Amino acid sequence: MLPDWDADSPELRRNLKKVLEAAEKEARLRVLPTVEAARRWHSETMRGLKADKPEYIGAFRGEPGLESVVVEIGGRHGEAADKVSAALRDFERHLQSAVAYLDQAIPPGVEPTRGQIDAILEVCAWAHAEWVRIHPFANGSGRTARLWANSLAMRYGLPPFVRLRPRPDGNYGRVSQKAMLGDWEPTATLFGQLFRDFLEDSDPDV
Repeated sequence: MLPDWDADSPELRRNLKKVLEAAEKEARLRVLPTVEAARRWHSETMRGLKADKPEYIGAFRGEPGLESVVVEIGGRHGEAADKVSAALRDFERHLQSAVAYLDQAIPPGVEPTRGQIDAILEVCAWAHAEWVRIHPFANGSGRTARLWANSLAMRYGLPPFVRLRPRPDGNYGRVSQKAMLGDWEPTATLFGQLFRDFLEDSDPDV
């Protein structure tokens, strides 16, 4: 029997590991981030898992078969299905503008300064929070949001500091609910702490 697409199964973890590795390769090459990359991540993440509706895999809400799909997180609805496409275009445009600025400021192979790290983490937080707000997939948008954060971090030589599965501890659920309201700053605060915690846990001298 195939594991459920929501279950924290070995299959899901293997899929996420492979997707993260592929995302890292593209990030290191400074491939332009697109929403189609996220569609691919979603399909690969769900490979070999049992979905309630297989047509939901790799498909955004509002597309054929998903025109009336509604998602609700913490009592808040994601973007209306008929507005997801436009929201994703805006997301992609803003994200590409942000990475264009950072790409110019931080050439490949150059270690970012403390201030630049803060700027990178802010972009990671915005992308994660905005993806959560839109919630473009019927299921699995949170995992994809965390992949966005890690992909952007790795683009500039930072480690993938956001745990993919299970979800991060602490205030992650609360700040995600804030993100559903369009408030990404709590995510930025949390990501700063997660990044510091990751570095401390990875330091052999600690």
